Parts: sequence; structure tokens; C-alpha cells
Amino acid sequence: MTQGEILEELKKMTTAERLVVMEAALRLIREDLQRTKSPWPPIERKQQLATAAEALLPDYQVGGELTVFTVLDSEDFSAEG
Repeated sequence: MTQGEILEELKKMTTAERLVVMEAALRLIREDLQRTKSPWPPIERKQQLATAAEALLPDYQVGGELTVFTVLDSEDFSAEG
């Protein structure tokens, strides 16, 4: 079955059915990840993670793209009757 066929079948399902399928797919992915060993040695992996963190640092700093929504921190989002 192709990806397109899978997506078409998902469109035919209810939201609850899609959720069950997604949970099963995520469970399979987690199992696969637990079985497979990291393709990088620990030192190289640490270097790659450090490089990725440095690349994302501007997004997390004040004024970065990920801090834009902090202006909403004082908003009350609780739903009322």
C-alpha cells in the first residue's frame, strides 16, 4: 500500500479510528527505535546534538521565533460556560 492510499483510507475513518491507527503506528515506531542502536558513537552524537542546539539557540532567545507567543502568557484561556 502506498502512502497516498493510506492517507485516502484515513480520510474514510472517523477521528477516533484515526487516533487508534496513529497510536498503533507510534507504538511500532517506538519499538523499532528501541531495537535499533544509534548509528553514531556517543561522542559524535553528543557533538551533533551540541551543533543542533547551537543552531536553534536564536529561536529560543528573547525575540526569537519561539518566544513570540510569550506575549500571551498573561492571557486567561480558560473556557467559560
